[in-house]
Amino acid sequence: MRTLRLAPVVVVTALLLASVAACAPAATIDTTGATVIDVRTPAEYADGHLSGAVNIDFRNTSGFLAGVRQLDRDGNYVLYCRSGNRSAAAAARMRDLGFTNVTDAGGFENAQSATGLEVVR
Repeated sequence: MRTLRLAPVVVVTALLLASVAACAPAATIDTTGATVIDVRTPAEYADGHLSGAVNIDFRNTSGFLAGVRQLDRDGNYVLYCRSGNRSAAAAARMRDLGFTNVTDAGGFENAQSATGLEVVR
C-alpha cells in the first residue's frame, strides 16, 4: 500500500503563500487627517522617515506608552517600522489601550508605497 505524503507539501505551500502575501505591496492608505507614526528607534528615524511622521519608539516601552497616552484615542493613526514586526505589535498595543482607528502600514518601503508620502532624509 502506498502512503501519500501530501501534508509536508501542503504546509510548505501554505508557508510560501503567507510569505508572498506578507511581502506584497500594501493597499493604498489615505493619510488625510491621520497622524503617521514611525515606531522605529530615533536613529532609524533620523536615517530617513516618511514626511510628517512623528517618532514614537516602540522598543522604548515606557516612552512608547507615554507617547501614545498623549494621543486622542479616537484619532486616526498610521504606523510603520522597518519590516512590519514592530508596527504590527505597536498597533495591537494601541488597540489594547482603546485606540479605535489604527492602521498598520507595515515596513518602511511598503508604507511609503501605500501612503505615497515622500521620504525625508
